[in-house]
Amino acid sequence: MAEGKELKSILATDCGSTTTKAILIEKTEEGYRLKVRGEAPTTVEAPFEDVTKGALNAIMEVEELAGRKLLNDEGQIITPQTGDEGADIYISTSSAGGGLQMMVAGVVKNMTGESAQRAALGAGAIVMDILATNDGRLPHERIERIRQLRPDMILLSGGTDGGTISKVVELAELISAASPKARLGAQYSLPIIYAGNKDAQGAVEAILAEMAALSIVPNLRPVLERENLKPARDEIHELFMEHVMAHAPGYKKLMVWTAVPIMPTPGAVGLIMRTIATLQDISVVGVDIGGATTDVFSVWWPVDEETKEKKEVFNRTVSANLGMSYSISNVFAEAGMENVMRWMPFKMDERDLRNRIRNKMIRPTTIPQSLKELVMEQAIAREALRLAFKQHKELAVGLKGVQQARTISDTFEQTTSGETLVNMMDLDLLVGSGGVLSHAPRRCQSAMMMIDAFVPEGITKIAVDSIFMMPQLGVLSSVGDGEEESSKEYSKSAKVAAVEVFNKDCMVKLGTCIAPSGQTKKDGDKCLKFTLKMPDGSTRTEEIAYGNVLVIPLGIGEFVEATLEPARNFDLGEGNGKPVICKLEGGIVGLMFDCRGRPLVIPTDEVKRVASLQKWLKAIDMYPPILEE
Repeated sequence: MAEGKELKSILATDCGSTTTKAILIEKTEEGYRLKVRGEAPTTVEAPFEDVTKGALNAIMEVEELAGRKLLNDEGQIITPQTGDEGADIYISTSSAGGGLQMMVAGVVKNMTGESAQRAALGAGAIVMDILATNDGRLPHERIERIRQLRPDMILLSGGTDGGTISKVVELAELISAASPKARLGAQYSLPIIYAGNKDAQGAVEAILAEMAALSIVPNLRPVLERENLKPARDEIHELFMEHVMAHAPGYKKLMVWTAVPIMPTPGAVGLIMRTIATLQDISVVGVDIGGATTDVFSVWWPVDEETKEKKEVFNRTVSANLGMSYSISNVFAEAGMENVMRWMPFKMDERDLRNRIRNKMIRPTTIPQSLKELVMEQAIAREALRLAFKQHKELAVGLKGVQQARTISDTFEQTTSGETLVNMMDLDLLVGSGGVLSHAPRRCQSAMMMIDAFVPEGITKIAVDSIFMMPQLGVLSSVGDGEEESSKEYSKSAKVAAVEVFNKDCMVKLGTCIAPSGQTKKDGDKCLKFTLKMPDGSTRTEEIAYGNVLVIPLGIGEFVEATLEPARNFDLGEGNGKPVICKLEGGIVGLMFDCRGRPLVIPTDEVKRVASLQKWLKAIDMYPPILEE
């Protein structure tokens, strides 16, 4: 078999919970590019109950748009490419049927329980609940909870190696008493992974082996001060393929078609984030805000205290009740009326706002029909993003001086007693995805929603995913990494293709946000002075007062040499009042100078709030002037 064989064409699908999306990538003179995209309703549920039907329908649309035969007369994908027909490889991701839904259990909720949660999240799962001996529930309540949730898989952990086994055995007996059934096939055994005290393995096996498909892996918390999440994460991926995917309608056929294992959609998104951050040596935060959940991903480069070298740490969290359609009422309830209202650039009756949210709850798939409805939806989106990022920061933490036995994919660092790894001043790239961000009527609206919610500091590039093909690119970047010999020959060109398509066709560059950290007593005080050498050779020098926002148009692929001089109370990464000389990259929106201060404070007085918001939104041209009525 030839080594380093070049891919000419790639067919990829993402089987979502409602829509299956297909893309065709081809090698052109300017590198790998997205050629066409198609989509069709997902068919995992009745009356079809065969996920391949939706995948084939999406591929047929790609066939028509590309003017190229991809399926043979039997309806099978043609691989590899022969002449003008077929594609070299076919790959897929999936979150159909709700994705990978797990329950985790640990002896102590904020120790082994959290470790199990981090392992599951890192594998691309939604964690439905955490069982623990100290979670405040009675045994019969825990048993009832397990039966109600019907997870795809359970991860059982607890106890350090050599420690007590009684509590772990107690949890195993609870699971056995509940006798949970698999969500996607009641006739199959539920996969259970045991990753706890090695001395309790025999007792746990005696209790669970007959009633479940039990797997035993090394302890994910072998000692109190150290985590080892990789074996549990790898086993979750393996069982996801063998049990969850295999039992879902039509997935056995789909698994035969694909060149590499089908990957959970969130896991694939995290993989492309990691690939981009590693290749470009940058810190990245990405968010995917959906109708029911919001996923946040991040890659940071903290310095290892022992080696004094930078190490790569990948983080992922799922906010399972924060979304823009089915979960919009949860966002409103968790954020509160005041926090939603503070983003309204006009006076609005609270009852009117509540009624509009109720309408969205009744008809969750509707889109805004008026400008004020759009403003309301984007206000709630800010709060959903803010709350999801808050949860992310609480789990993305580390303990100083503690040895970590984990790889990048294992996510997170330690318990919530540590300091968060999230440092917005070190952030290089902020990427947004999901309908409310990717399909906003104006790109500047997407940029402002992310800036308001994540509050970046210093110099940060802002981008959005154009048509949400990060999952397909994530699994593409993994081609050749597994044991499948048929895909190893394409390993190098697959990774090149994933990165090139991500940069050229997936990621829409909005521009660069320059946000000095710090505050002063009143609006109008000096905040930032800048000097820019523009692409046409001219020089632009300007001062921005505290409390103002300024946008300077600068297109995609354009750069300026910049000298940035913050006032003495403000910091751009070099310290208070210290200048920064750098090169700034433009985008669809341009250079966004945000001198509202950090932390960002919105006036509580309604008149002042409306005036401030109107000023900021006008500066960035977010909405038509009719909002000022």
